[in-house]
Amino acid sequence: MTLLELEDVTASYGPVQVLEGVSLSVPENGAFGILGANGAGKTTTLRAISATVRTGGRITFDGKDIRGLRPDQVAALGIAHVPEGRGTFGDLSVRENLRVGAYLRNDRKGIDEDIDYCLDLFPNLQERIGSNASALSGGEQQMLAVARAIMSKPRLLLLDEASLGLAPSTAKNVYDAIRRLRSESGIAMLVVEQNANLAFTLVDGATVLETGRNVLTGTTAELKGMDEIRRAYLGG
Repeated sequence: MTLLELEDVTASYGPVQVLEGVSLSVPENGAFGILGANGAGKTTTLRAISATVRTGGRITFDGKDIRGLRPDQVAALGIAHVPEGRGTFGDLSVRENLRVGAYLRNDRKGIDEDIDYCLDLFPNLQERIGSNASALSGGEQQMLAVARAIMSKPRLLLLDEASLGLAPSTAKNVYDAIRRLRSESGIAMLVVEQNANLAFTLVDGATVLETGRNVLTGTTAELKGMDEIRRAYLGG
């Protein structure tokens, strides 16, 4: 079953159109990637889904047209967005950030259980549970951003450049945890990533964007077998 579908989606910032007609789909419990160079429209595609940019075309979630909804209404449907740059609340502790992620919930026991799950998923956060987010390393802030999104109990997780600015070992640890999350929770994922080697350890398929349009779409195996993908994204 298709959970999220984009059909000929356009998006613009003022007079500048960034997406020229992007189409993709994410199945229930699936993981799909968006690859492309800087400026290709990857981040804008996630913003179009989250209703933080002006869009055209069709965006459906669980069969419902969500274009035109406010960002808070999109979030309430079960779509959680981990933006590029993490966006944690620096003046709040790790625990307080996690509780902010659960602001739409009122099941106190479930919230406490999910905090424990997040701390098991990201052991670094357990060690820093009382520290302000601003005191965390870049990798720990990325872990916190993902964990905070999990706290909303989403059906779909939008991940924007989860490895950006991280040391290779830290990026691997973050992706190891995200893969575990996917296998244990069944949360569907739409993953924007420049590091295709990492993305391909998580996603089942992907699309490549150039200047706001799809230019290649396929399964992970198909894309890894293409010479142009190996040269551009896999260091081959």
